[in-house]
Amino acid sequence: MLYYLLSCIYFFGPAYLANASPPLAYKINIFKGLAKPVDRGMKLNDIPVLGDHKTWRGIVSEIIICTLLMPAFIWIHSFLGLNHYETIGFYAYNQINGFLLGFLLSIGIIFGDLAFAFIKRRLKLKPGAKFVPFDQTNYVIGSFVVLQPLLHLDLKFWLWLLALTFFIHLVFNRIGYNLGLHNAKW
Repeated sequence: MLYYLLSCIYFFGPAYLANASPPLAYKINIFKGLAKPVDRGMKLNDIPVLGDHKTWRGIVSEIIICTLLMPAFIWIHSFLGLNHYETIGFYAYNQINGFLLGFLLSIGIIFGDLAFAFIKRRLKLKPGAKFVPFDQTNYVIGSFVVLQPLLHLDLKFWLWLLALTFFIHLVFNRIGYNLGLHNAKW
């Protein structure tokens, strides 16, 4: 069971790192020209569509990180001779291009993040306001929507990933908060 859970985390590792990249890109001030709101300041019923904190810088950093890391994770998987994906029903790495998988995963995490930012604004929740458990898991939900039709992963994988991500996100967000990378502890 522990092997399975670690395999879930490993498979989603590029998404975890990509999801952490927007605050880091902001902190180190890269892609400065892309620090523009995705929704261009538009409002729906006098409420921001997404909010000015959802920027093109964040989207680009997530796409780059996830697209480049997935092939690295696949290479490590191959180099170490690991075969756990085949034994637990994950999509075999040798059957898909790593860059494509990373890109699709990044689209999923972005979709989840933007979709739930939209929902939070409709609920009149401000950026950074608690929206548990969706603040912690929106990118898993978005990845499910994008990847599941293509990879047909076991539903058990997604459910475990949702639970694991909730706790992993809480721990790392707390670390990010203490390092000054996040404004919220959750």
